[in-house]
Amino acid sequence: MSHDSWAEPWKIKMVEPLRMTTREEREAAIRDAGYNSFLLRSDDVYIDLLTDSGTSAMSDYQWAGIMLGDEAYAGSRSFYHLVDAVHEVYGYEEVVPTHQGRGAEHILSQILIEPGDAVPGNMYFTTTRFHQEHAGGHFYDVIIDEAHEPDSLHPFKGNIDLAKLAAVVEEYGVERIPYVSFETNVNMAGGQPASMANLREVYEYCSANGILVMLDATRALENAYFIQQREHGYADTPIHDILREICSYSDGATVSSKKDNLVNIGGLLLLRDPELARKARSLLVAFEGLHTYGGMSGRDMEALARGIEEMAASDTHVRSRVGQVEYLGDGLIKHGIPIVRPVGGHAVFLDARAILDHLPQEHFPAAALTAALYLDAGVRGMERGIVSAGRDKETGENHHPKLELTRLAIPRRVYTQSHMDVTIESIARVHENREDVRGLQFTYEPEELRFFQARFEPVG
Repeated sequence: MSHDSWAEPWKIKMVEPLRMTTREEREAAIRDAGYNSFLLRSDDVYIDLLTDSGTSAMSDYQWAGIMLGDEAYAGSRSFYHLVDAVHEVYGYEEVVPTHQGRGAEHILSQILIEPGDAVPGNMYFTTTRFHQEHAGGHFYDVIIDEAHEPDSLHPFKGNIDLAKLAAVVEEYGVERIPYVSFETNVNMAGGQPASMANLREVYEYCSANGILVMLDATRALENAYFIQQREHGYADTPIHDILREICSYSDGATVSSKKDNLVNIGGLLLLRDPELARKARSLLVAFEGLHTYGGMSGRDMEALARGIEEMAASDTHVRSRVGQVEYLGDGLIKHGIPIVRPVGGHAVFLDARAILDHLPQEHFPAAALTAALYLDAGVRGMERGIVSAGRDKETGENHHPKLELTRLAIPRRVYTQSHMDVTIESIARVHENREDVRGLQFTYEPEELRFFQARFEPVG
């Protein structure tokens, strides 16, 4: 049966009340938070689009699994349920559980990267690059140029530029390239997918040169959906099969299970090489937990196993998930508000550089826009621009990314379309009065991952 419109493949069984706030309350709250949305209390937020990480709603099937979690320290049956789910859905042989995605990034970086190595990737992600650099590596962006253009309608802006990749390999030599870091549905580019053709081509190139390919498969399900919708030859292929093929063009993956996998905590390092897995498990015991729980409780692993099963059980889940993101994006486009296009899989990214074109980048327009949105209606987003990019470790100068974005990430199975309508109306008001938005300056700047805890004040 074919339908022009879609509906959520679930019904609401339990609700959590939200509190409305006044403008005066929000002014006090954002001031107390140092104009950083990460430092706001959730009680002061009406619609929370800070992140889709760990904020999704679990199903009755997952909650039932919570009660069945095996809390054995070693050999938990919930771990083996998780292993079976990974084998079926992702296809990797070796499963190393971690407390969340950055635990997997840390261990992968420690077992593969030597000081002075080069790690090519399709645009940086904050914690990924931190762990790569913390291990002594140097990150090199090899994403296609279109990814840095908010208005480009390229259908696969997450693709790796093979010429850029080859240039890094030629400069360093294959022996200094521990792996290529290939993110599916690239977050910092606006939730943009890579094509299957590009995934295959990169893997073939790397395999021929003895270089590993490690996916960030955190949002690979959404990437699979875009391949089905946009790439020739996949329109009639189930999402489950597309996801398995994506993973087949890699030697391993890190997964923050707090996204696609529909749980509130958890992560995975997935590998094919048993020797690499042995090294990873040795570090896992030191940093995370025993190899059969890795920082998660038994009930966490049980809910995660069931979330992996659910996300890929049919195409309707991811269709409605991405459909809600597109609903928000299309509503903003109709109001003439500059956003990253095409609309991504997990979030809508406002082009703060274009919206607040009266502010220089050194006055943090994306952070300023994020604060202004919260002030208007209590909608919390996240800065993804110069603050997130951080400073060059050698020169101390700010990195100046071409993309200066405010991200509105939508939790899975949490908000209704009415919440999206309120968000659209709020952004339209802020856009109409954008000349009134003032820039920000640091009052406190952490040395690492500064966007999490930095504090600001309005310029002037």
